[in-house]
Amino acid sequence: MSGPHDLFVRYTFGHPERAAAELRAVLPAYVVSEVDWASLRRESGSVVDPELRGTESDLLFIARLHSGHPVLLYVLLEHQSTVDPWMALRMLRYVVRQLERWRQEHPDSTVLPLIIPLVMYHGPEGTWTAPRRVEELFWLPEHDPERWRALVPRFEYLVDDLTAEREEALKARPGPPLARLAWLTLRYGRSSELALKLPEWAALFAQVQAGSQGAEQLIVVIRYLLLVGNEAAREATGRMLNSMLGQQRTEELMRGWGEELIEKGLQQGLERGMAQGLERGLAQGMLRGRAEDILRILAARGVHVHEEARQRILTCTDMATLERWFDKSLNATTLSAVLDDPAQ
Repeated sequence: MSGPHDLFVRYTFGHPERAAAELRAVLPAYVVSEVDWASLRRESGSVVDPELRGTESDLLFIARLHSGHPVLLYVLLEHQSTVDPWMALRMLRYVVRQLERWRQEHPDSTVLPLIIPLVMYHGPEGTWTAPRRVEELFWLPEHDPERWRALVPRFEYLVDDLTAEREEALKARPGPPLARLAWLTLRYGRSSELALKLPEWAALFAQVQAGSQGAEQLIVVIRYLLLVGNEAAREATGRMLNSMLGQQRTEELMRGWGEELIEKGLQQGLERGMAQGLERGLAQGMLRGRAEDILRILAARGVHVHEEARQRILTCTDMATLERWFDKSLNATTLSAVLDDPAQ
């Protein structure tokens, strides 16, 4: 099962509008100005090594430059508490995998698309210190090292090191309220400062709540805070939610998202085992939400979904499959084009 960091970050920045806010905050200005951000969309699939999926995940987006040429934007979400000194080599491997996939999907293309790799890091144990260029990993002869350096592979990735950002800078980043709240939450979520910071973010919490999907987004943030924060942070989270919504509304909202575990935990000091229950609840809620998104899109496109297929979608427990179906539903004219099964 995916961990709380993975679920929270994918929920937040898997959405093109919020992904654009992240990318625009980090990419060089000359890149930002050349991208047609209205064309940004998420691609399905992951190239992360299986043994590392508990500590990192990835998102791939595609957009077009104003020239019409495609650009791939590959984001690795690094959740480890320590910095991997070999990240440049790992990122090179992931980028090559993405390009190999591109070649398979575009066999007639004679060139590769531009791909820009980005690591998003929020480890609590210090700022990013790993080399960002793969050529820095090679041993070179002491005599005339630059001449030798020209012979090794050259590759560089970008880093959004949230641990190095000041709170004011994160608040000032352009983007939807949920994106700004997520940056702050990731920055301070595993630190001892979180309980003191939360009251200062009340206005931002209110902005998230006021949005069209405010209730859903607010609960996702609250769940994440309860999972990763210490006891003081969990108590501060409970106080904030009650002060924003009132006890009755908080109870209704929690109940609607299966959050009896949160209420019980807050009342009883967050008994042991609550975190696992919350993680399962968040995963199930995200699966259900994505399944319902697929059904709504198909209904809007006039695609009939019989009951057997409907239940297949609603009971699917693999997020990668749901994401693939979601991407296909955006342009689907038949149900079989979505479910990868002509019999359906």
